[in-house]
Formats: sequence, C-alpha cells, structure tokens
Amino acid sequence: MNFRADHFSLFGLSPGFRLDSGDLDARYRHIQAKVHPDRFANGSDAERRLSMQWATHANEAYLTLKKPLARARYLLHLAGHDIQAENNTAMPAAFLIEQMTWREAVIEARSAGDHHELERLHHRLQGDIDERFVELARLFDENDHAQATDCVRRLMFLEKLFNEIDDALASLED
Repeated sequence: MNFRADHFSLFGLSPGFRLDSGDLDARYRHIQAKVHPDRFANGSDAERRLSMQWATHANEAYLTLKKPLARARYLLHLAGHDIQAENNTAMPAAFLIEQMTWREAVIEARSAGDHHELERLHHRLQGDIDERFVELARLFDENDHAQATDCVRRLMFLEKLFNEIDDALASLED
C-alpha cells in the first residue's frame, strides 16, 4: 500500500463517481483488518504509530468515497477543479429564489408544528437531490468538470437545506 495514494487507489478502485458501496465497504474492511491499531498493540512504538496513521488514512478515504457529495468534491479536486465553496457563493438568481422558497416553506411548517408538511418537503427535496446525483454521474461520465462543479455547488446548498428539514423534524419530535 502506498500512503500517498489517492483514495481510490488505496482501495484498488478506478477513480469515478459511480461505485459499488458494498464493494467499497468490503475493501475498507480488508484494509482495516491489515492496519488496525489493535493488530499492533504489542508492536514497537513506530509500528503502532504507523498503524494509527494508516487506519486514519483509510478512515478518511472511506468516508470521503462513501458519501456521494464528498466523493464528487474529491473527484473534482483530483481533476484540478476547485469548487471555491468558501469564497464563491454566487449562484443563478432562479436557483437562489428556489432556495428562499424552500426555506420559507420549512420555516412556516416548523413554526406551525406541521410534521406532515415537513415530511412532504423532506421527501420532495430528497427526490430533487437524487435527480441531481444522477445528473452529476452523467457529467462525470462525460468528463464535464465545469458543469459537475456547478452541480456540486448546488448540491451543497440542497444538502444544507435537507439537514435543516431534518433538524426541524427532530425539533418537533422532542
């Protein structure tokens, strides 16, 4: 194993957005079985430290590849495309208006204690996110990194909104 290998190489996978999560899970367990710190409990300090580094690297790689949005961001990073999430929040006006409409609906449903409406919004947004991930997979298949970058930035907004709906639902259950 090469410690400097990208996350895909670490697991013996070809870089790509589409991957079999069961296969990734199995490959992760295989690597963890080799490098887990418990295997080196009686080893030297250097062996224990190296084991911890490998286990941490494998965990980080696994978590990145397991989550579609994180995997997409990582693929764009490998392709040299910075999504500029921290300093570029410019989005098309229609998309921003759509986000405001969603947020207003969530606020209204939360204020009214309307669990059913929040569930409906949650389901609708999940469908939108799923459709965008299908589109994102197509963009990666076509090596259209510029459009994939835009899609990832939009998905980041939607994921944040999805988490807000989850929080609103959780607050009504308390």
